[in-house]
Amino acid sequence: MSLLIRIDRYLRQTGIPPSTFGRRAVNDPRLVRDLRAGRTPGARVCARVEAMLRESE
Repeated sequence: MSLLIRIDRYLRQTGIPPSTFGRRAVNDPRLVRDLRAGRTPGARVCARVEAMLRESE
């Protein structure tokens, strides 16, 4: 499953705004918007986002 799909699912489940998620995960409030626009995240960003998603499980 793609990272963006997992993030979107997390946002729907928690009600957290995309900018808040990006700020908490990688200190980038534009993260989700940029991913939706086609940005390809680097390995460190992916690892930090994955860690945040795992914490919520």
